[in-house]
Amino acid sequence: MWRSIASNALTLGIVAGIGLAGVLGWAHSQYRGPGPLAEAICLRVESGSNFSRVSDTLEAEGAISNGLIFRVGADYEDKTQALKAGSFLVPEGASMEEIVDIVTRGGQSTCGTEVVYRIGVVSNQIQLRELDPATNAYQMTTAFDPKAEEIPEAYSEARSDGDVRYRIAMAEGVTSWQVVDALNAVDFLEGEVAELPPEGMLAPDSYEVRPGTDRNVLIARMQEKQAEILAEAWANRATGLPIETPEEALILASIIEKETGVPEERGQVASVFTNRLRQGMRLQTDPTVIYGITNGQGTLGRGLRQSELRRATPYNTYVIEGLPPTPIANPGRASIEAAVNPEETDLLFFVADGTGGHAFARTLEEHNRNVAEWRKIEAERANQ
Repeated sequence: MWRSIASNALTLGIVAGIGLAGVLGWAHSQYRGPGPLAEAICLRVESGSNFSRVSDTLEAEGAISNGLIFRVGADYEDKTQALKAGSFLVPEGASMEEIVDIVTRGGQSTCGTEVVYRIGVVSNQIQLRELDPATNAYQMTTAFDPKAEEIPEAYSEARSDGDVRYRIAMAEGVTSWQVVDALNAVDFLEGEVAELPPEGMLAPDSYEVRPGTDRNVLIARMQEKQAEILAEAWANRATGLPIETPEEALILASIIEKETGVPEERGQVASVFTNRLRQGMRLQTDPTVIYGITNGQGTLGRGLRQSELRRATPYNTYVIEGLPPTPIANPGRASIEAAVNPEETDLLFFVADGTGGHAFARTLEEHNRNVAEWRKIEAERANQ
């Protein structure tokens, strides 16, 4: 009899063990397997929240199938105390394990509101953007001039939200004065820029910042990046160039940057200036003349006068030989690379063609025909 009881107890124990192992295996597959989320969501984790609240939110959003398994899994991985506040993009089909990693790994928010300050050649703009989880693309909701008298309420609300991301987006071709002036206009940066950075030595790019970032620290980042880009481009330069130093390459790149906004033209524009330098021809480029008038402090806002084209200044390339003494703007990587690796052509001239690009020419006769065509286009536009 006792043997029968013991045998039955052992059998029950084995069955229970097998059942427990099955449950654990099922829970494990639920935790690590693809989740039920049909479309990506932006998960907001409030400061002071816990995994219980997060699991409730995820269950309500249809992102997890079992809140208990989610919490037990986080506890088993010893991540319960590592929960971070913020807004996090949870992709379609994310497993519980992946979601736990997303909300505990740290770093800035990956979705929600983003404040982007765009520093442009003609104007500056602060944009508020919201990430659409379904497309993983930002949609602009508010835009305004940071120097405007009235600041949108949406921006004031965003500034009070510690979960918002901030970026400074610097366009190619802006001057150092424009960058400093723009940075001084925003309220989420601190510090006074004591000295204007050298022209050309700020890398156009998008820089993520935090509220309270020192302006001088940001400018130092821009300078460091531009120095790296210039050094790399110079090390990989073509042979036989009519420029002798990285500084001269930067000057030439800035002229290329200001002469064309068409990416495909940079190599050709670079070849024109390279050919002119080789032949001892004056560069005769309007952007350098304009810089000599404005000192890089904003745009001229009008056409050049004949008296300005004849006036002798260090930047008037209709008068001086070779390159001006400094860059005339902050060129991007593509223009720097074009300056040191221009296309191989026999082009010597170019003029606007009415489409946003340029008509290139090898001879003065051909160039004069292109100029006449451009004058015709200008006249037609003036009469419209």
